[in-house]
Amino acid sequence: MDEKERKSKWLRIEPNPVLKQHARERAESIQNNIADRITAFAGSMSFVYVHVIWFAAWIGFRVESYPYGLLTMIVSLEAIFLSTFVMISQNRAEAKHQVVADMQWNTVQEEDKQNQELLDLSRQILELTRQVHAFATQNAGQTNAPTRSVENS
Repeated sequence: MDEKERKSKWLRIEPNPVLKQHARERAESIQNNIADRITAFAGSMSFVYVHVIWFAAWIGFRVESYPYGLLTMIVSLEAIFLSTFVMISQNRAEAKHQVVADMQWNTVQEEDKQNQELLDLSRQILELTRQVHAFATQNAGQTNAPTRSVENS
């Protein structure tokens, strides 16, 4: 299997339905949409390029003189807001993990219930097998008819 086939195989994997539902609910909020878009942009190389150009232009066109007090204040305010968006993003990731953990816990509980039912059925089958064996042993001793062995067949 070459690299292209592996990638296409990964692309066909369906996302977790619980996470799809969580994303739909999250998309209904305008605030969440804005935070998601800002976080996506702030975590991209485009964000870096824009800032490199902005800082170079600010310094190159001598918008203010050294030590760039206004630029420092703007960058500090931007850092404050970006750190808030990072925390929002972390909270969103934690909410996703919690949704998946809750779903997995429900699955584990259902499987545990099914396993218990299977164990109960196995015990019942074992008890029935013992009873059939006891009955067969008891009836074998009461009958005087000769039994055929496998070798005589």
